[in-house]
Amino acid sequence: MKMIPQIAQIIQKHNQPEVNDVYGEVLKAWIESDFAKRLQPGKTVAIGVGSRGIAGVSQMVKATIAFVQKAGATPFVVAAMGSHGGANAKGQRELLAEYGVSEEELGVVVKTDMEVEVIGTNSWGEPVYWDKNALNADHVVTVARVKPHTDFRGNYESGIVKMLVIGLGKREGASQHHVWGISGLRDMMPKTVEVILEKAPFEAGLAIIENAREKTAMVEVVDKSNVLKREPELLHIAREWMARLPFNQCDLLILGEVGKNYSGAGIDPNVVGRLLMETVPEDPNPAITRMCALDLSPESHGNATGVGIADLTTERLLASIDPIPFRMNNLTARFLWRSKLPLAFPNDRECILAGLESCWRPRWNEIRMAIIPNSLELESVWVSQSLYEDIQTRTEVRKEGDFRELPFDPSGNINQKELFPHALCSRRSALS
Repeated sequence: MKMIPQIAQIIQKHNQPEVNDVYGEVLKAWIESDFAKRLQPGKTVAIGVGSRGIAGVSQMVKATIAFVQKAGATPFVVAAMGSHGGANAKGQRELLAEYGVSEEELGVVVKTDMEVEVIGTNSWGEPVYWDKNALNADHVVTVARVKPHTDFRGNYESGIVKMLVIGLGKREGASQHHVWGISGLRDMMPKTVEVILEKAPFEAGLAIIENAREKTAMVEVVDKSNVLKREPELLHIAREWMARLPFNQCDLLILGEVGKNYSGAGIDPNVVGRLLMETVPEDPNPAITRMCALDLSPESHGNATGVGIADLTTERLLASIDPIPFRMNNLTARFLWRSKLPLAFPNDRECILAGLESCWRPRWNEIRMAIIPNSLELESVWVSQSLYEDIQTRTEVRKEGDFRELPFDPSGNINQKELFPHALCSRRSALS
């Protein structure tokens, strides 16, 4: 009987900046911004916040609130997450609260209503939708992470522009752009934001860039007059600093969890090298032959969008899918290939064995296999002997300990907390 290859832990180290005092740096950035010179006492300021798992986002929002209040203005938070959270006010309020963005935590009103108004027409002849609560404010600012998008490549991917168009466009804005496929995001989104910059009360956006360890590396307030010029420059920095797998080719990649809190696509295509988009040719980097997804994160609330990027999965992952947000997200996004359900197996062991049998490498001692907790936390990677031989000369990696057997529990599932004690799967258990 063939044996599952033994694994050893690889630690990736990167020489990248990291912000230690997130609250202080964000407050300083707002105080020194051009918007600070325009903000008058007595005005209302809507702070747009999205649903992605930005490190320290609660502290960033608190600092933004403090800046507004110091100026004598009145802040409130408005959900800026398109159709996420089931495209309803309750779901969006719950998502924000999970990130510490709640009325109890912040001491200000949090508005998650889904009503929008049409504020104009873009050059494609399409109406421009915008959140009604934001429109009723005197000023609007946003708190957004700039990073490569999971679906397309362009000058404006994930960041301030996308939050203004898709996030504050709510379900209507998200659906309107996704109905055009990639061109609706890459090409129409910049045209829509031109209308928003002209007609909406948007003033400035806090741009956040994270490093490969998913820690805050840079914060900068970008004024509305400079958004279209500055965001592509910030996107280039974010792409340079993003986390990557330490190899170019892999026969079998095992992901402990997939989920919306790790990537909008559930599994980040920028990391695993699989775009899996209708009509779009693949340019895999890294090239991964077979992929196993073992669990769906509880933070996804049953939304397994992107599970189809993997080839194989477990029956428990499929059982954890809630069809309502799953269908809503995918039908709104209109990228359906990624969420076709993979072949499922009773436990992790059988799923991994199927991956090993089908990865086109009949000599198992030669299989390049890697295990990661998810597609976001990549500082610690477990690799097989054959894969380690390929990467051992890389200066950014170091091996920790000896090769060992995969730790399975009596039911045949991997003990992920043993492999990844610092990942979310372990931190979540420690808090419960």
